[in-house]
Amino acid sequence: MAQSTKRLRASLVAVAIGGVLTLAACGSSDDAGSGSTTPAATTPASSEAPASSEAPASSEAPASSDAGTSGGSESSAAGGGELTDADLEAAKATLIEQGKLTVCTTLPFEPFQSSKGGEIVGFDVDIVDLVAAKLGVEQSIIDTPFEGIKSGEATNSGKCDAAAAGMSITPEREEVMNFSVPYFDANFALVVPSGSAVTKLEDLSGKKVGGQASTTGLDYLNENQAKFGYEVVEYTGFDLQSQALLTGQVDAALNDTPVFKNLLAQNPDAIAIVTEYESGDSYGVGMKKGNDALTKVFDSVITDSKANGEYKAIYEEWIGPYAG
Repeated sequence: MAQSTKRLRASLVAVAIGGVLTLAACGSSDDAGSGSTTPAATTPASSEAPASSEAPASSEAPASSDAGTSGGSESSAAGGGELTDADLEAAKATLIEQGKLTVCTTLPFEPFQSSKGGEIVGFDVDIVDLVAAKLGVEQSIIDTPFEGIKSGEATNSGKCDAAAAGMSITPEREEVMNFSVPYFDANFALVVPSGSAVTKLEDLSGKKVGGQASTTGLDYLNENQAKFGYEVVEYTGFDLQSQALLTGQVDAALNDTPVFKNLLAQNPDAIAIVTEYESGDSYGVGMKKGNDALTKVFDSVITDSKANGEYKAIYEEWIGPYAG
């Protein structure tokens, strides 16, 4: 992929394909704090939703008190400021391997992380590269099941220094790991075959809707199943979920909006986003519980990148137009 000359590309990929293709995004179905309210439905936003051949319809779902935005929760990003040499050395001293920032993720979750030509690339990868550059080390990526990431096992056991996996910050996860400041806010998108009469979840009574395991999107579908009368079909990975949608195994699919970007671009006449729901989910980078030194560096770099234009460049490369 094309890289900005202002960003370090020194990613060493250590792919451990032993895991299942679980989603590296959002909250799991056993995370009681995620998706506990019904997000508000919106029409697809131009900054995150690719163009489709079918005009999105509005929805009547109840409003949530949290509204996702395209660029991360700026109000929460209070970790900026100049890092001292002592700060950087303290963070480097926590790394499990000298000269490397070892990062766990779960593939695939494009555009945040995916394998292209033997290299793991994506939005999350580029964000972490900024941190690696600040530390003067290289990023080394391990593909591992998301269950171990969200539980804190991957970071607390010393398997990796950080987990950048399109992972939503939830109260339950904050109990077992440190989180960086938020770097992305994600909404849900409802996608249906082109020409479908379905425009919102309420229209799926008696029909099947596909969700992805371990996500707040799946939580949301399950929470509203009895209300709207649809059947939830769970898939272990986005690839299986999207294949089910394209082959007619389900009547609709719900997942984070950006994840559908490439699928829609590749199948513009076959599927369309009809509704987006504000989820209130924000992604953060997870670290070992109590590793405040490394967390401080992540917070500072993420916050500063939004001020110096680096974040904007990464966002527009992987997601689309950045509203700020």
